[in-house]
Amino acid sequence: MAAERPDPAGARSVRVWDLPTRLFHWLTVLLVAGCWATQRLNWMQWHVRLGETLLALVLFRLMWGIAGSETARFRRFVASPWAAWRHLKHLLRREPDVQVGHNPAGAWMVLLLLALLLAETLSGLYDYNDIADEGPLSEFVPPVIANAIAAFHAWGWDVLLGAVVLHVCAIAVYALVKGHNLLKPMLTGRKRLPEAIRAPARASPWLAALLMAAAAILVALLATYL
Repeated sequence: MAAERPDPAGARSVRVWDLPTRLFHWLTVLLVAGCWATQRLNWMQWHVRLGETLLALVLFRLMWGIAGSETARFRRFVASPWAAWRHLKHLLRREPDVQVGHNPAGAWMVLLLLALLLAETLSGLYDYNDIADEGPLSEFVPPVIANAIAAFHAWGWDVLLGAVVLHVCAIAVYALVKGHNLLKPMLTGRKRLPEAIRAPARASPWLAALLMAAAAILVALLATYL
């Protein structure tokens, strides 16, 4: 493929987010909203199915964070807490957006959201199996631990929603204060960057499909035996 022609300002359009990462992001948004709605409407069968799908997506994202495209890999974008703090100190400074992937503070928000999603979906899967008496391993868990898992699933949902609100507010602050549009690249996959910045490497979509299939199989096993 021929290189894109840079504009007069020395910037060109670069694909920074691959399709699997973007699909994960927006499907997660829809599934979290669906889980919230089905819980409020007491549609528990739908709630469980959406939760299982969300768990498969989270497991896929964890694997994609190890073997996926460059901007999706944890080792490429997770910075030290000190780097995140230095970044946040300039939050109110209006400046050009030359970040290829997640910024240092955003990286820690990604880790927080993934951890909360994993904990919430796993605890929900266990809680449902424990109540429905479907998981053969449930009977080996002491009641005090089973009750603790159920309680965590209840208040963990509020913590997750709080983190989502914080994430949305951060996106708004970056748009209004710093002039950085973080939504458009996650929709289109592309971002205008200086010519000197190298385009990130992308992993094969076939690898993404294989990892998603592995995640779905793992969730099916957890739903059967947990």
